[in-house]
Amino acid sequence: MKKVINLRKKRKARRTGLSIIAIMVLLICGIVTFKRQELDKANAKSTSRIAELNKQIEEAKEDSEDIKDKKAYMQTKKYIEEMAREKLGLVYKDEIIFESEDDN
Repeated sequence: MKKVINLRKKRKARRTGLSIIAIMVLLICGIVTFKRQELDKANAKSTSRIAELNKQIEEAKEDSEDIKDKKAYMQTKKYIEEMAREKLGLVYKDEIIFESEDDN
């Protein structure tokens, strides 16, 4: 009879041990799943931020090219003449300027 009681105790202890192990495995799986979801969200945010920064880089490159083009244009004789006429009102010696009268 003592053997039967010992066997029952061993089976019960084995079941309890397996139950605890199963609960621990499920708990670990739950934690891993939760953390993975957090990492996926962080990854999505990082990916969108990278895309945004790449777009800003492209815009900055375009602005840089525009500035280079404008700088090259500003060093031409045509630009200098335009600014002299527009800002300073200068003309060539043999040039005649006709101004219209306003109705004001």
